[in-house]
Amino acid sequence: GQLPTWLQGILLRNGPGMHTVGDTKYNHWFDGLALLHSFTFKNGEVYYRSKYLRSDTYNCNIEANRIVVSEFGTMAYPDPCKNIFAKAFTYLSHTIPEFTDNCLINIMKTGDDFYATSETNFIRKINPRTLETLEKVDYSKYVAVNVATSHPHYDSAGNVLNMGTSIVDKGKTKYILFKIPPTVPEKEKKKCCFKHLEVVCSIPSRSLLQPSYYHSFGITENYIVFIEQPFKLDILKMATAYMRGVNWASCLAYHKEDKTWFHFVDKKTKKEVSTKFYTDAMVLFHHINAYEEDGHIIFDIIAYTDNSLYDMFYLKNLNKEFEENSKLTSIPTCKRFVVPLQYDKDAEVGCNLVTFPSTATAVKDKDGSIYCQPEILCEGIELPRVNYDCNTKKYKYVFATEVQWSPVPTKIVKFNVQTKEMLHWGEDHCWPSEPIFVPSPDAREEDDGVILTCVVKSDPKEAPFLLVLDAKTFQELGRATVHVEMHLDLHGMFIPEKDLKTE
Repeated sequence: GQLPTWLQGILLRNGPGMHTVGDTKYNHWFDGLALLHSFTFKNGEVYYRSKYLRSDTYNCNIEANRIVVSEFGTMAYPDPCKNIFAKAFTYLSHTIPEFTDNCLINIMKTGDDFYATSETNFIRKINPRTLETLEKVDYSKYVAVNVATSHPHYDSAGNVLNMGTSIVDKGKTKYILFKIPPTVPEKEKKKCCFKHLEVVCSIPSRSLLQPSYYHSFGITENYIVFIEQPFKLDILKMATAYMRGVNWASCLAYHKEDKTWFHFVDKKTKKEVSTKFYTDAMVLFHHINAYEEDGHIIFDIIAYTDNSLYDMFYLKNLNKEFEENSKLTSIPTCKRFVVPLQYDKDAEVGCNLVTFPSTATAVKDKDGSIYCQPEILCEGIELPRVNYDCNTKKYKYVFATEVQWSPVPTKIVKFNVQTKEMLHWGEDHCWPSEPIFVPSPDAREEDDGVILTCVVKSDPKEAPFLLVLDAKTFQELGRATVHVEMHLDLHGMFIPEKDLKTE
């Protein structure tokens, strides 16, 4: 096929790539050592490159020729020959764990720099052209967080907005929203952006010892949308996991009898909206988009009724019968919540406060809290992306992978949230990755541009390829076949040529 001449830049992707070190194996697919790969578009041609992230974790494991650094689903133990004192000390030093810097989930842009990210307090700077690993940044040196999301947001001024959980202050567990500026003042040229990191606000956790797990959050023009779900991390269990010989993932539990709470933080006042909004128990990983309309906040998410998704990816389940045997017990559901920020405070109990045409409801309780029920937009999509120029605005299109009862995507889709129409691309034995939308330079409409996805074949003898679709019609424009072993990856970004520093 032929690629549009304007498509110039790098598609940079991240994901787990190595699951065996020497005689040791990781337990979980999300634990594998990070493998970066890139497709560089230059004058209608595509160049491929891949490289393991040279994290401290990678270096220690490779040097020892075994897994010596613990990951979320795999607890690693030191040399069993160590004496009893060294062992006791190791146990104690693991209570607030020194987390891994195996940043395998996503790519983040800060100013002119790019970082590989995961959900610990470490991120690793990388060179997007050569995939070389550069310095390690520890968020906790600049803000009191132990974990942070790998799905930050970017505002129009180029600031990065992100969230992390602070479990450092015993008994004061809280969620912290922070902002990283894109540049530093002229007179401080030698300093890094992180030194100017600013805490926007903090939200106390409803449970001090069991904060909510979250993978992403939403933003509108004026608000931050944070969902405190009953999928929780047990801090006491986590502190003793090493001694008990279990992994940290076993310290996560879904409390299906609890509620899911919505928090809205006003970006200008940095204060939380005082009304308590909630819905039924659910598990979510990905926010799609959020915006404001007629005094309401509207936000779209992909939610589950349980946490079976994580368990699917234990490597013992990822065998050759995987496609037939792996059935999610909860299908991902695209839900739209409509939350009235301005409503009649004297409204009667039981009254629906949504004054906006939608099947979503927000009903007032006796205690003044508001119970929200969503509109179901569609089912069976995951890894959602939008045209990021429409982030925080009323929008039409979600680009996503299609997953039915199996967690491995077989198609990619374009879903119109307004008309509910869906376009598909799929081929037999193809597993596509998260689709990334790249707008064309003279775009007039939301879907003027292309979709990029890496496609892995389920038959290892067949070569993987990069697929380029017209985002409007979902017709194939071209594909670039790569004769290497390629892994299913997680997330990534397209970096236009103009955003790449000249080497």
